[in-house]
Amino acid sequence: VQLQASGGGLVQSGGSLRLSCTPSGRIFSSHVMAWFRQAPGKEREFVAAIRWGTGRTYYADSVKGRFTTSRDTAPQILYLQMNSLKPDDTTIYYCARGNGLSYDRREYNFWGQGTQVTVSS
Repeated sequence: VQLQASGGGLVQSGGSLRLSCTPSGRIFSSHVMAWFRQAPGKEREFVAAIRWGTGRTYYADSVKGRFTTSRDTAPQILYLQMNSLKPDDTTIYYCARGNGLSYDRREYNFWGQGTQVTVSS
């Protein structure tokens, strides 16, 4: 399956953006879809995840209360609503598909190409 991430851009501090991730193949109820981000020279870090079947969500402490991940099931689209954005949120965001919940990027076997989010101060 291929994942197409979109929705990144430039926004002022305190602003909002919504990222989307569209899969080319089917996402099954057993899958977990996640968002990660990676700044230059840093490890790719977990941001949020959602169990496709139940819709249960999980967040990194750094984004809890500001970001919300959700999904549409028909058509299948993954979203990341980002509010109260900070300059520290500036980086490339990736969507990924895994077979189970994990905060470790190595447990995800399909990745989107990434979308740049830039938050100006």
